[in-house]
Amino acid sequence: MPCERKPMRYGHSEGHTEVCFDDTGRYIVTCGNDGDVRIWESLDDDDPKFITVGEKAYSLALKKGKLVTASSNNTVQIHTFPDGDPDGILTRFTTNATHVTFNSSGSRVAAGSSDFMVKVVEVSDSSRQKTLRGHEAPVLSVSFDPKDEYLASASCDGSVVVWNIEEQTQVISRPLLQKTNDVSNAKSLCRLSFQPGAGKFLAVPVETKVHLYERGSWDLVCMLSDDLLTQPINVVAWSPCSTFLAAGSIGGLLTVWDVNSKLCVERQKHEKGFTVCSLAWHPSGRQIAYTDTEGCLGMLDGLGTSTASSSVTKAPATKPAKDYDDLFDEDDDRMMDEGLSDANSPKKTVVGEEEDEDDFLIPSTGRVRNRGAILDDENSLDTGSLKLGQEKFVDDDDDAGSSVAPAAAPLMPLRPVYEGPMPTPPQKAFQPSSTPAHLTHRFMVWNSVGIVRGYNDEQDNAIDVEFHDTAVHHAMHLTNSLGHTMADLSQEAVLLACPSTEELASKLQCLHFSSWDTNKEWMVDLPKGEGVKAVCLGHGWAAVATSSLLLRLFSIGGVQKEIFSLPGPVVCMAGHGEQLLVVYHRGTGFDGEQALGVQLLQFGRKKRQLINGESLPLSPKCYLAWLGFTAEGTPCYVDSDGLVRMLNRSLGNTWTPVCNTRETCKSKSDHYWVVGVHENPQQLRCIPCKGSRYPPTLPRPAVAILPFKLPLCQTSTEKGQMEEQYWRSVLFHNHHSFLSSSGYEIDEAAQTQSEKEQQELLMKMFALSCKLEREFRCVELAELMTQNVVTLAIRYASRSRRMNLAQRLSEIALEKSNQLQEDELEVPEEQPAFSSVRSTSGYRQTDPTDDPYSPRENQEEEDEELGEEDDGGETEMEETTETKKRLNPFAKEAGSPVKPSLMPTGKVGRSNPFKVAGSGTPTSSSGKTRVTNILDNMTSSRKSTPISGSAGKPNKGPVLKPLAPRAKSKAQSTLLQISSNKTANKKNQETAEQAADLQKQPDTTAPPTPTENTENKRPKTGFQLWLDENRKVIIADNPDLDETDVIKEAMGRFRTLSADERLSWTERAKGQAGDAADARKRKRAEGDGGAENETVETDENNSKKKKSLDPSSKLSAFAFNKN
Repeated sequence: MPCERKPMRYGHSEGHTEVCFDDTGRYIVTCGNDGDVRIWESLDDDDPKFITVGEKAYSLALKKGKLVTASSNNTVQIHTFPDGDPDGILTRFTTNATHVTFNSSGSRVAAGSSDFMVKVVEVSDSSRQKTLRGHEAPVLSVSFDPKDEYLASASCDGSVVVWNIEEQTQVISRPLLQKTNDVSNAKSLCRLSFQPGAGKFLAVPVETKVHLYERGSWDLVCMLSDDLLTQPINVVAWSPCSTFLAAGSIGGLLTVWDVNSKLCVERQKHEKGFTVCSLAWHPSGRQIAYTDTEGCLGMLDGLGTSTASSSVTKAPATKPAKDYDDLFDEDDDRMMDEGLSDANSPKKTVVGEEEDEDDFLIPSTGRVRNRGAILDDENSLDTGSLKLGQEKFVDDDDDAGSSVAPAAAPLMPLRPVYEGPMPTPPQKAFQPSSTPAHLTHRFMVWNSVGIVRGYNDEQDNAIDVEFHDTAVHHAMHLTNSLGHTMADLSQEAVLLACPSTEELASKLQCLHFSSWDTNKEWMVDLPKGEGVKAVCLGHGWAAVATSSLLLRLFSIGGVQKEIFSLPGPVVCMAGHGEQLLVVYHRGTGFDGEQALGVQLLQFGRKKRQLINGESLPLSPKCYLAWLGFTAEGTPCYVDSDGLVRMLNRSLGNTWTPVCNTRETCKSKSDHYWVVGVHENPQQLRCIPCKGSRYPPTLPRPAVAILPFKLPLCQTSTEKGQMEEQYWRSVLFHNHHSFLSSSGYEIDEAAQTQSEKEQQELLMKMFALSCKLEREFRCVELAELMTQNVVTLAIRYASRSRRMNLAQRLSEIALEKSNQLQEDELEVPEEQPAFSSVRSTSGYRQTDPTDDPYSPRENQEEEDEELGEEDDGGETEMEETTETKKRLNPFAKEAGSPVKPSLMPTGKVGRSNPFKVAGSGTPTSSSGKTRVTNILDNMTSSRKSTPISGSAGKPNKGPVLKPLAPRAKSKAQSTLLQISSNKTANKKNQETAEQAADLQKQPDTTAPPTPTENTENKRPKTGFQLWLDENRKVIIADNPDLDETDVIKEAMGRFRTLSADERLSWTERAKGQAGDAADARKRKRAEGDGGAENETVETDENNSKKKKSLDPSSKLSAFAFNKN
């Protein structure tokens, strides 16, 4: 089906244009946006006759000397043809009609309107009309059934409806199209059409395919498609013979299918790629006239050269997936298969004008060509053609010399058609949060600072700048004499830019309203031939990307700074503080994909490039819709599918999807227009747009707030919800580390709160995994915890009778402890000599009046805390939360996490913890230390059995050498308690030295100092003794704390000790008391603290009789200790 594409010619002003032929085919009739109907005798007619029908003409139809037009005065008029005399008004609507068409006999006219109605009017008597109501949006197109029984219509509400004309009812309604609010916003005009003649099919263009519905049943019979069609089809038209269907698409592609074989027999491309908005077949079927949205008229000629015979029948319906022989033709400008003859059956005569040489062009696949293969019927292939499946080439029966060797070239040049992926048109440059530049009233930018609106209508060409916070600056009204189309707004300035023209250079204008001098405006002309493509503002700088692939930097005051080349044409830019984000084309995308690259630069004292030209991930067949930074400075962007992605700095600068705005859209045609992103609180600020991708300027749109949600699996389950919350919290608080590393002040309270939330979620997931008996998963979660929370997890596992899990968690805790110690050893601190500090009694003294906590209060809080631990899994979580409220173990400033420390080893037997020493003299037999298991923090400290290698790994510190157990005295046993907050080897050395001092003076009491004599008037508590021992460590960890904060910090750490350890410190305090009666009174007061202590005492007495060296026995003892 070879044809010739004739050059386009100007017909009407820019806008929607329609075309049709008269009944004889002598005239071509067009109408357009200028309100004229032009009558052309041919495409070369330089002086066509014209009829003015209104200010604009939207549609026309011609039949039997009657010309019907839909004009802008909301009427459907009728004129005589070809004279053009007015013949009255056929019907009226409340708004303009969008499409008119005749029935097959020319007796009726159907018209669809933007007021949602369809009318069917008798041409002879316009008072006889039927109104079809039911659409919920403007009507796009209408088409008569050839038998005058049905009428089909398409609407902006997304539906295609078939009506029974006489009954004025809907027969069928199918939601096939994307919803829009107006014809001008519709992706496709959806010019559907009934097959002429018998009317067997209704053709409906849906996206890039044509759906064929069977008349009567209205079932979908088939879909016509073509690989080259990548953009929606706008209009379809049937050939007069009903065999072929032509389609025109938004991308300017013209396609013709043979409906019987479902094969594409013609492809042509609009010479400029403009949208085809109307098609009309010549009555002979040899020509197609078409018009575009620029008002031009074109024609395809010679379509019927191989189909002029009346014996037109179906071509074979089978086609191999990769039959390249079907893609050859003789026309150098042709891109598809046309008119080669069929030489497969010598008994059939070839219809057409091809020469005899064409007989050599037999496809090697053994199938008849789908072009020019005009046979009487499907079964007319003889045996000669059947042999083609086994032979590459066969002899023609009529010509013995026509056999061709496989290597021989054909006698005429053959040109294959490319069938691979088609290149995607590159996305044009745009400003984030701006609406299209062709609108008369538009947003030039809407961001967290304010809104810049542009007005370009008949009355005014101006720019309005409005600030969300009027304290930044008052609103401004600027005249737009230069025609600025791009803008950006920051706390310091407004940046405007206009594109270059043939006469004028591209200009950059900056209003630096935060300047302290009187000259607040500067302007720069770019070099000739270089146009501004994108602009953005940062803190103290402005950036401009140009058509010369250059990026120019300016200071906010107008000083030209660095200039560098971009790897490709810019798509858009965004700035925040000292960061500049640039997205550009890395190359040509294929099959609807955009190949975009991204650069992230950071200015400041040291300028550096954080992301260097890596590809920007987009959803399939999507383009970039928005680019920017969060309020905290993290880059993020949105694609046309509504997917929001954010930079994950902790995962090697990868992009993580954090929200899908489409999930909250009610309709397929609804969208969200993003204007800002916040990480704390987690908010996506956007404007809902019904039936459009962007909002109107008036009335002022309302901003909606969408939540974030990571696309994790099974988020409907409790496990999935907690996983999503945890990883979202981790991602959305990465900016703390980035800001602190960049020298910015950060909100430490928010950072502490986020870390606390993350650890709480981990503990909840741990408890859930325990309930589900997923112990391996519990260990995986523990790897993510801090050491404090690992300790809580161990206690929870032990209470749940999961001793194996608790043992494994203890190994993890020990590893975390060793890692912390290694990290601290990398920065050693100089410490004073310890002997001088402890030369008197071994403890640093402090005034008891400084301690605001009484022993009774301490014991009550401890008992209350321990009592909460007995209520099972849910109570454990409450206890954890309460502990954190009092202690905040997740704050970085709260000291080092719980970790096992060193203690001297003594004899295996227990001493009586409630027996008061007669002399109060501490004794010791050993100052050596060993590594302990983390479980020793919670079980009785007197169980000093070494842990096997599998349970506890040896510490890497210099003094950590396990030794055999040795005998110990009663006083020495008090030194076996483990402090959960010892932070460095320094403390280990202190313990060892203290043990050595005590060994040297086992039977002597240090002479009291005057300070001690004073303090003896009011006995010390166990907490005060513990504070004296650990004060230096706390001050070393937190040098900025005052005395009150030191005591609060010490209280928090003291509470993390086990009940046995706290009791031991209390005993030491009693042992040092001078008055035995006071000691007994204090012992009774602390003994009345609660049932928990009684349980502890009972358990200690029992454990005297059970001295096991097996680690599991420790766990068992600990577990039953709590119950």
